[in-house]
Amino acid sequence: MSLTYAIGDIHGALHKLRELVGRCEAHAGGRPHRYVFIGDYIDRGPDSAGVIRFLIELEEKMSDSMVTLMGNHEALLLAVIGGAALPENWFWQGGKETLRSYGVVDARALPHEHVDWLRARRLTYDDGQRFFVHAGVDPERPLDDQVEDVLLWIREPFLSDRRDYGRLIVHGHTPVTGDGPDLRNNRLDIDTGAGYGGPLTAAVFSEVATAPLGFLAVG
Repeated sequence: MSLTYAIGDIHGALHKLRELVGRCEAHAGGRPHRYVFIGDYIDRGPDSAGVIRFLIELEEKMSDSMVTLMGNHEALLLAVIGGAALPENWFWQGGKETLRSYGVVDARALPHEHVDWLRARRLTYDDGQRFFVHAGVDPERPLDDQVEDVLLWIREPFLSDRRDYGRLIVHGHTPVTGDGPDLRNNRLDIDTGAGYGGPLTAAVFSEVATAPLGFLAVG
């Protein structure tokens, strides 16, 4: 049985990421598996540089068995680098912590390899049962006709909507305030607040059922 581990917003928490991936590997126990990272790898936490470096190295090992989505924090950083957003807007989102982790004071001084990697991230991943995206979807539009800003930034009306999308929407972006991920009939929020001192969570899926088999978390 092949497994999928969907991992929520990391926000520079390298130590949690390393431990969680180790737990996922142990849980897989040699079975075929893939990772889907839901975005927001940088900002707020202490080691965004280390997180990106770790993901690049893991992707080289996993080959085609790893998906890394774009988050709104990555998109905002790229907008700052390209001159489409003010640095102050990014700083308010935790950008200064990212610069500090790289030992630079200007986003344009970030390593080209890392910036190119961030630019290449995709917005969605559909495995036929689940639709993985950073923030959510516009309930009024088909899944194959979504707008980038919505996929990266939406909260309402998506979070309150109860319609069936034909896929379980697996997302992050909105930190869950309760205990563990927020599983609804049509969506699953796996952002458990790693960027605010909370745990980093992985939802475990198989091809047998759409709903998660369970969760792994590192506090």
